[in-house]
Amino acid sequence: MVSYSVWIIGTSRSGKTTRLVEHFCRWLQNENHSYESFYTKKQKLQASTCITKPLYLEKTEPGVLVLAANDENRRELGDKIVTATLGKYPVRAKTVLGFFQDEVILFWPLLIQSLNLKAQFPVRLRPETEQELATKLWRSQLDEETLRRAGVNEYRLVRRILDLLQLAAYSGKVCEDIAEILQKGLQENGIDLEPEFLGSLLLDWRNWCLERGLLTYGIITELYSQHLLSDRNYQQYLTQRYQAVLADNVDDYPGIARHLFDFLLDRGAVGAFSYNPDGAVRLGLGADPNYLEGLAGRCQVESLTGQPSESLADRLATPMVELVTESMVLSGLPEAVRSIQTISRAQLLRQTAEVIVNAIKSGQVEADQVAIIAPGLDAIARYTLVEILIKQNIQVESLNDQRPLISSPVIRALLTMLALVYPGLGRLVDRDAVAEMLVVLSKKRETPDIRRQEAEGSTQNSTLSTDIDPVRAGLIADYCFVPHPDRPNLLPVTTFERWDRIGYAASTAYSEILEWIEKQQSQQELRLIPSPISLLDRAIQRFLWNGSNLPYDQLAALRELLETAQHYWEIDTRLRQTALGRVGEEDTETRGRGDAVKELSASPSSSQSALAEFIQLLRRGTITANPYPLRPIGPAKKAVTLATIFQYRSSRRSHRWHFWLDAGSPLWAKGGAATLFGAPFFLQDRLGEPWTAEDEKLAEQERLRRILADLLSRVSQKVYLCHSDLAVNGQELLGPLLPLVHACVPFEPLTSAATH
Repeated sequence: MVSYSVWIIGTSRSGKTTRLVEHFCRWLQNENHSYESFYTKKQKLQASTCITKPLYLEKTEPGVLVLAANDENRRELGDKIVTATLGKYPVRAKTVLGFFQDEVILFWPLLIQSLNLKAQFPVRLRPETEQELATKLWRSQLDEETLRRAGVNEYRLVRRILDLLQLAAYSGKVCEDIAEILQKGLQENGIDLEPEFLGSLLLDWRNWCLERGLLTYGIITELYSQHLLSDRNYQQYLTQRYQAVLADNVDDYPGIARHLFDFLLDRGAVGAFSYNPDGAVRLGLGADPNYLEGLAGRCQVESLTGQPSESLADRLATPMVELVTESMVLSGLPEAVRSIQTISRAQLLRQTAEVIVNAIKSGQVEADQVAIIAPGLDAIARYTLVEILIKQNIQVESLNDQRPLISSPVIRALLTMLALVYPGLGRLVDRDAVAEMLVVLSKKRETPDIRRQEAEGSTQNSTLSTDIDPVRAGLIADYCFVPHPDRPNLLPVTTFERWDRIGYAASTAYSEILEWIEKQQSQQELRLIPSPISLLDRAIQRFLWNGSNLPYDQLAALRELLETAQHYWEIDTRLRQTALGRVGEEDTETRGRGDAVKELSASPSSSQSALAEFIQLLRRGTITANPYPLRPIGPAKKAVTLATIFQYRSSRRSHRWHFWLDAGSPLWAKGGAATLFGAPFFLQDRLGEPWTAEDEKLAEQERLRRILADLLSRVSQKVYLCHSDLAVNGQELLGPLLPLVHACVPFEPLTSAATH
């Protein structure tokens, strides 16, 4: 039987996405006339090399399922299709998990009927909320003895157990099968806990969430694969809606995605899939590239064999991989690969930054053509590189820089303000926090003079931006702050005997802050503040916004704070409603339902404890400033890219110069944080098989080969291997890339332009 689907295989930057878009345009039947001009930069295959099935797609609603590996790739793929089709066809590109989530929510009534669930609208749990609720649910069972046997702390154990549910769902297995799979896989390694115990915890967690309409990524995936995709009504809808599927970078998709693709192809849909043998970025996070590769047998295979015209992969990929994996002795690597070698890591960070500064200042390369890539970026390395480059007026873009929200002074100030307005939170406030709050909330209103000074980069800008400086804020906190477990209080500035030393501007600003807080306290007592979210919004509008343009990092932190707060109280409301219903059902014989409602709603302790837990959750640093992304408007800023290997490969960017930081680190071959516990047990080609030391060695070699081939495809001119003999802890670095460091030309530093 003739297959109309296409399987496009090629290395990084070989034109796979472009070929996918070409097939999309061909499906619209007039591609040869309207879209030819959009693909003149790549050498294309002849149209006769593949057989195209004619599709008749409506222009009012999308009939093609468009999928991408992650959110950034999704937006880029959607933009390319809209550009190629001149915006004449509606396109909604999604990630695989995003598609599952939308379908589960859309067909939630169908799931309510089939699973006999309570009729309530579903609410998705964020990972940090999932972690907190699961910890509370399991705390009685995860005692000290259990944690001792597991060999990890409570936080990591809960995260590992939750990841097992997600991995099982991604592989198409139900929660009940997890114990059996772990029983087979944990024979020789793993945590010293019974698989049946872990399976029972996950079953309790899944049922507890479904009873309350709470959805995690693992539960969403299981509901879609086990209940929705097998439902006849949904199958009929899916067949009618989608005549074609277009999926980019399927090597990063979970195994359950193949079940969806197989179903669509079986029902007559046509598909176009791209696959990168050097990809598999998400292998260890639920991706199953080998299982997805089996789709190639149902498609016409197109091989894009040519390397990118501007990359070092063609010359360096094979010799570098052989040098690392087979210990082959070479005379040396080409001039395109150089090494920066120092004894200590502090010297390495400074010398690496100085080489970048010199190259940019001398015009050898632009800032946006440089990428610093590391197997792991600690806070010291990130801070050092950013500080040196910014002092030389070179901007730095950290890819997906997920710093804890609590690291922002603005967030800490707002949390202190919440603890002062709401009662019962006095133990969460101290003098230092109050002083910091006064400095942050006394920001001056933006005037033309301040705007001009900010535009000119005035060195006095930091002293002009607030009315209360840190010294005066400390004095006010020492003499005017009254600690109290229930009602911490701020006194008038005149309480300080020498309040005249504070100055007029600082005294006025403090009086305004005090007046505003007292007003909010009175409104809170009268129940005129709907929720802490409203209070946060009031404080932001009154003290931080003031018609000014906030820096992007502050704006991102504030957006994430409001999104997190809204999500937290949405979950809190749902849990209250569930508890309210249970109390009402249990007590209908002894008292009216109205009494139960009155008791729960009038109890202030539950709302106070929820707010206290919210503040403590943020202070633990588990929530990061990574809000729903905003697309930048205008040309991209010229900035040096700073990323981990996983972040850089996921973004699928390319640069002229690469700086591979910590080239001697053993983490280059490790999965690190990009590998979940138990991930190998749920791969379809080795389901439940034990993971031996030999398996780990082979996996590390293959991972290192993919990393080298992928990164070399994304650099066009130079690669600097940055190596220090000693790590931060003083240990000698003997990682797998060390043969490359010794085989390339050492860089001879010139007189540095980045002075101290």
